Amino acid sequence: MIGIDTPVTRLLGVRLPVIQAGMSWASSNSALPLAVSRAGGLGVVAAGPMRLGDLARVLDETAAGTDLPWAVNLPLYRPGADDVIELLLSRRPPVLIASQGGPRRYLDRFRAAGTVCLHVVAGVEHARKAAAAGVDGLVVVGAEAGGHPPPAMVTTQVLVRAVVSAVPEVPVIASGGVADGAGLAAMLALGAGAAQFGTRFLATEEAGVHAAYKAAVVAAGVEDTRTVGHGLGLVRALENDFTARMRRLEESAAEPEVRRKEFQGASLKDAALHGRVREGKVEAGQSAGLVDAVLPAAEVVGRIVAEYRRALGRLPLPAPVGPGPEEGAGPGQRLV
Repeated sequence: MIGIDTPVTRLLGVRLPVIQAGMSWASSNSALPLAVSRAGGLGVVAAGPMRLGDLARVLDETAAGTDLPWAVNLPLYRPGADDVIELLLSRRPPVLIASQGGPRRYLDRFRAAGTVCLHVVAGVEHARKAAAAGVDGLVVVGAEAGGHPPPAMVTTQVLVRAVVSAVPEVPVIASGGVADGAGLAAMLALGAGAAQFGTRFLATEEAGVHAAYKAAVVAAGVEDTRTVGHGLGLVRALENDFTARMRRLEESAAEPEVRRKEFQGASLKDAALHGRVREGKVEAGQSAGLVDAVLPAAEVVGRIVAEYRRALGRLPLPAPVGPGPEEGAGPGQRLV
């Protein structure tokens, strides 16, 4: 079996540096995480929108479905987060990916349970604080990401490089704008040990979202997402009637309560579960424009690896340094 050895794959015990993002509704099931983990990556259950009973069932299904590593993503701001933490501690998932809160809230207890703890950050200072708290690794999210990009809107390429430079001792997973093996190669070149793929795994057979949602992702171009909800909980979503109304309100400097009412009147659940892709929040990243088909998740993982190998093959090899400009270059010589 082909493997790609990095600090992140060694930390997580996986064969490939391919992390499936925890996406509400899309991976709030066992099917998608299991497919990714069985293919050699890290599948991630999204606990964010799940009731405790449903989450317990999915955790049990995932644990029973593979001996390979898998993860749970927990947004710490969700209602009942403390109850979710207790449930997760009782199930001891191999990996926890926590977001939107401080790591000291959970770190010691999960470490004692033998769980590897990753923390999602969207800036250098947050990365330094999480590293100082003792997390095992960081998921660094850049502006291209779907869902909740960083408010400062620093691109993944810049932010990953800055975080790797700031906390070189901590393994980093790059997230945002990565949909294929070339993107994986780019993130590894920046110093990350893996890439997290969200939007690419939305368009998979196992993703638990409506067919209309998947079709919208496949149809989108790289310019077809919008960020809306500034000051209200910024989201990046596919352009539709909802984002158009929000942009009009933001551009006209509408009162905060007017904007909040419009923002809260649309939901991810409407789009993801009911297929209301014109009125709901169709959260997706800019990399939707790089996704051209709904595929089985295992095939997506295989394609990423094949694309990664082709990307490496396209990189120019080091060449002997030719004569300086003052000497000129003879036939077949290369100046570098």
